[in-house]
Parts: sequence; C-alpha cells; structure tokens
Amino acid sequence: MFKNNKYPKTLLLGAAIGAVSMGLSLQASADQYSDAAEKWVNDSFKRSTLTKEQQMEEMAWFTKAAEPFRGMEINVVSETIATHEYESSVLAKAFTDITGIKLTHTLIQEGDVIEKLQTQMQSGRNIYDGYVNDSDLIGTHVRYGKVVAVEDIMKGEGKDLTLPTLDLDDFIGLDFTTGPDGKLYQLPTQQFANLYWFRADWFERADLKKQFKELYGYDLGVPVNWSAYEDIAEFFSVHVKEIDGKKVYGHMDYGKKDPSLGWRFTDAWFSMAGAGDKGLPNGLPVDEWGVRVEDCHPVGSDVSRGGATNSPAAVYATEKYVEWMGKYAPPEATGMTFSESGPVPAQGNVAQQIFWYTAFTASMIEEGLPVVDEKGLPKWRMAPSPRGPYWEEGMKLGYQDVGSWTFLNSTPEKRRLAAWLYAQFTVSKTVSLEKLVAGLTPIRDSDINSDVMTEMAPKLGGLVEFYRSPARVQWTPTGTNIPDYPKMAQLWWQYVAQAASGEATAQEALDGLAKAQDRVMERLERANVLTTCAPKLNEPRDPQYWFDQPGAPKPKLANEKVQGQTVPYDELIKTWEDARKS
Repeated sequence: MFKNNKYPKTLLLGAAIGAVSMGLSLQASADQYSDAAEKWVNDSFKRSTLTKEQQMEEMAWFTKAAEPFRGMEINVVSETIATHEYESSVLAKAFTDITGIKLTHTLIQEGDVIEKLQTQMQSGRNIYDGYVNDSDLIGTHVRYGKVVAVEDIMKGEGKDLTLPTLDLDDFIGLDFTTGPDGKLYQLPTQQFANLYWFRADWFERADLKKQFKELYGYDLGVPVNWSAYEDIAEFFSVHVKEIDGKKVYGHMDYGKKDPSLGWRFTDAWFSMAGAGDKGLPNGLPVDEWGVRVEDCHPVGSDVSRGGATNSPAAVYATEKYVEWMGKYAPPEATGMTFSESGPVPAQGNVAQQIFWYTAFTASMIEEGLPVVDEKGLPKWRMAPSPRGPYWEEGMKLGYQDVGSWTFLNSTPEKRRLAAWLYAQFTVSKTVSLEKLVAGLTPIRDSDINSDVMTEMAPKLGGLVEFYRSPARVQWTPTGTNIPDYPKMAQLWWQYVAQAASGEATAQEALDGLAKAQDRVMERLERANVLTTCAPKLNEPRDPQYWFDQPGAPKPKLANEKVQGQTVPYDELIKTWEDARKS
C-alpha cells in the first residue's frame, strides 16, 4: 500500500501520532491559560463593571492575542506609587499566567523614569519596552518624534492587537494625552489631583467656629480663595495653637532643595494663583508655567517676551509659598521632600493643606491613625483648591497627574507590541476597578460611578464626589506648550530653592527662571532638533506693552489680600450633585 510513497510507513505513523500529540499539547496549553484566567478572575478580580462571563471573554482575547509573543521576556517601568505597586505585584503576574508572556514591571522613582526615558530617546538603545510616563511630557513627545503614538499603534501595527473592549470613550483623561494635532499619544493608567485637604472635625467644632468668626468676621469653612486659606492658617497656628494638648499647625508644605520642589510649582501653583490665561485643559496663549505659545510655537517665558513666569501673579504665588511655610507650617517642613511631607497630615497636628495630592488618600484612611475615627471613617475631607486673587473664571484651578503608557520608536516592534498588550491589560475593565480600589487613582468613568465606589465613598473623604463632579475638568496636567519637559522642569527646583532659602527674593528667583527657560527654548530653536511646533522666541520688549494687552501676563493688583471667602463643605458637595443632575 505504501510501496510508491516516498515516506516510509513508520515515519508517516510517527507524524500522525505527533500531530495528535501536538493537538493535545495545544489544547492543554489553551486550557492552562483559560484555567489561569478563571482563577485570577475568581480570586483577584471579583469587583468589576463587567460580568464574570464578559471578564472571561476579555481574558480569552488576551490569551489569543499573545500567541505570537508567548515565551518572550518583556520589561516595563513606572514610578513607585500604590497603583503601580499593584500593577507590578499583581497585574504583571496575572498577565504572565494568562498570556505566557513573561512580564517584569519595574518600579523606580519618578525622576529616574524620566532619566531612563531620556537616555533611550537620545541613544536609541532599548532600555524598557514600555514606560508609564506622566502626560506632562506630551509637549516633548509631540515635538521630538521619538514616541510611537498610541493612536498610530491602534490604527497600524497593533490594529489586530487592540482590545475590542478597550472603550476609549470611558477614559476620563484622554484630553491630557492628546497632542495639538488631535492625535492620542499616550494611554492613561492612573491619575490623581492636587486638592485642598482639611480637618473637617476641627472645622465643625462650635468653639473654634465661634472664635474664628469673632476674629475674622466670616465663617470657618472650606476656603474659596487664598485670603481665607491664609486666615485659617494663621488662626490655627497663632490663635488656636493647641488642640487636645497637642501643638497644631494651620498649614503644611515642603521646601527641601530637591527635584520634587520643582513639581510643587510646575504642578499648576502659578495657575492656582491666576498667573496664566483662561482655557481648558491649559491656558492659552499663556499656560500654568507662564510659557506663551502662538500657533503651537512657544514664544517666551519672560514677561518681556509675553510670558508670565516672572509676572506679578507668579511672584505673589512664590511669596505666599515662602511666607506660609515660615509662619504656619511645622518647622521640619522646610527640610522635607514631596514624599517625606506626604504622610505628615495623617499624624494629626495639621489643620489644612492647600497643595495635597489625592495619591496619599490610601495612606490617610488606615485604621488607628489620629485622623481616622473609631468607626474607620476619616476625620478629614478633600475639597477644591482655593484660588488666588489673579484667578478668573474659565481658568484651570489645579493640577492632575496622569501617568500614561508611552512607547518609543527605538523599541523593537515585536517587543513594543507585547508591551502594548500588557498596557491594555492594566487598564482593561476586567481589572481596572480592583486597581482603583487598591490605588485610588481612577481612569475610567464607569469605575468611579460604580456601586463599589459608592459604597467606599464615605471612607475616602470626598475623592469619589470630586471625580464624579463636573468640577474635575478644571484640574489638568502640564499641557503641550512645554517643548522639552525634562530640560525645563529641572530648572524650577534650582531657582525656586533660591527663594525658599532666602538666597534671593521671589522676583529675583523668577527672573532667573524665566531667562533660563527662554535660553533652553532658544537653543532648541537654533538646534533644529524638533520635528514640529519648535520655539520661535519673541524679541524682548518693554514689559508694560504686555501688561497693557488683555490676559496674561497680568499687571500687579493694587490689593492682593482680598476679603476671605469660605463655603460649608456640605453645601459644596450639594452644588456638585446638582451640577451632575443638570
């Protein structure tokens, strides 16, 4: 029968057995990943806006999509915060089990993430296959041409590797990761705002309310403006002094000469004072850094070029930062960094903090803390940031950090696509609600409006109410105006430190900062290294010319200490609820 066949009978029989064996092996392999997915969904991803059946369908898609990359070892990196710790310790392991791609998610400090990113951009050597990188670098990514835009991945090489249930319309931060060309460059994986934090229990004490009203002539409540914040800071530090036998302070901040001191200012401090222009997500033509942009081209930071980095409003903001630190904060605050100062309000001796990141929420709700009551409910609340005297309706009111997946064109395509699968996994609806519970940094509208978050809301001090409110759009990251975030951001802490230490006046420090930023932009203009929207600096002219124009830079106000204004917290929350219904 096999006489004329060129393959021996035994070989054909072996091949047939091998084919059956391979089929069984493939089936076993598929079952292995399916079983892993079911175990993870049952054990770790119970809370989701999807049904279990929908979760399993989503996980099955990842298993199938990962087949060409199975066995690869992929490395991604992010800064160290609770959300990324969850991704690194839980989601990376789940992804590996469900897809067969060995995923290592490394955690390092934010400054180190930027350094690694810069090194890869400059050298072309692949260091990481994917980066969680703040959307603050969107202006850099748009101009240097080193990033593969997420939108290009989805429409091109990753078209068949894009999760059908990704649902971009459900993300709350896409405006912040979109370039001036309208293209989506980065995919948000966490976000948190800097808001106002205060001891609600102290603010409700009848004796303190009475004393405050007698001293200042208006009610103790959530400060609407910086004048009220200053009055409250003085009240607790100078007049109250002690509560329950413990020294208390009316303000908390940080001031060590450290890169985080730069974030303290670039994270919209000048905008909160009112230094920039109207416009969301960022002021136009002058943004929260004081950089003026015309037709996407940065034209200057210095007031003489039409910028506002050293404008009266920026000087006022810097002076208040220094003054409040010296008068009303704990003495050790001046020597603290961002991360060191974060846990201080939880110790129970701080009345309020004007510049407080919601990323610290998880560390402020642990049972047994002085700021948590016997029922496990917070004694504190978060509220909108008070605004400075230069602020106008229509301006952004604060900062929002949006850590986003970013991919470089120097990463080999296959590695980049495998990392793209993991990025989508970390934001998929199967896992995103559990990630929100773990890190409290929401990215999806469906998650923040879920029954799970409604149930958690009383323990989170206003976080859920804020993210459900229409007001959240006024808190935005650094925008597209900044042509080279790494180079320009590092200038801030060096110059701000001069004012913080008393080495220079606020005006002198900001004059130096504005000129230094303009020198960086001038070098970028001459070097011709940017692919689009390069700086085209205005020629310096008499600052009065710019002060006479509408908008920023704004001339100095005759009275920067306006009447203090407060609002009851419950009334504030009600306005948010009413706005949602309308």
